[in-house]
Amino acid sequence: MAKILVVEDDELIAESVSDALRAESHLVDIASDGKMAIGFLEATEFDVVVLDWQVPHMSGIEVCRKHRAAGGQTPIIMLTAMNRVEDKLEGLDCGADDYLTKPFDIRELKARIKALIRRPVTFAGEVISAGPVSINTKSRTVSKDKEDVHFQPHEYLVLEYLMRHPNEVVSVDTLLAKVWSTDTDVSMDAVYTCVKRIRKKIDSNNRKDSLIRTVHGIGYRLVPQVET
Repeated sequence: MAKILVVEDDELIAESVSDALRAESHLVDIASDGKMAIGFLEATEFDVVVLDWQVPHMSGIEVCRKHRAAGGQTPIIMLTAMNRVEDKLEGLDCGADDYLTKPFDIRELKARIKALIRRPVTFAGEVISAGPVSINTKSRTVSKDKEDVHFQPHEYLVLEYLMRHPNEVVSVDTLLAKVWSTDTDVSMDAVYTCVKRIRKKIDSNNRKDSLIRTVHGIGYRLVPQVET
């Protein structure tokens, strides 16, 4: 059981999400606007926040930034109807742990919430590291052994998503949904090619295994500790 805050001004969506979560014995509070959400976050500790990007009075982005600036570490899933790469980067940049594009399947939302509840790592600030590789989520830069490495936008998004979900198996379909716009005609080959380019940039010549492992038939798993 977890205590979850749902921030959503669409009454039907809010009720649908809260009913599905309560059916799994979670405790759910609903905030219909950004200012109400901040009030809840200041008064109560939550295990997860489901935060819509476009809510009245204070946007989801503003709520997320304000919560993080105040030292809040509650895992946040951002809900958004916007699916451009730039929008997804902004969502991550504000401190969200995950994001889901509308319309979404409630089963996927529940799975994402379970993953965040299980994850022992809290919001780590601007820098996330895995082995010799570090990313700065504010400047959206990548370094290997403290040397800057140039990344294209899609490459950065794939790497950041995998680094935010260490040791988790991430499917190719998930990466397509997370990184590429839904109105873009892309195939799984785009993910394979992107991961191949990332590996060339972050792996060491004397490695035994790549930082990004292939899980055959499913996708990829980022393993922070790499044997050399």
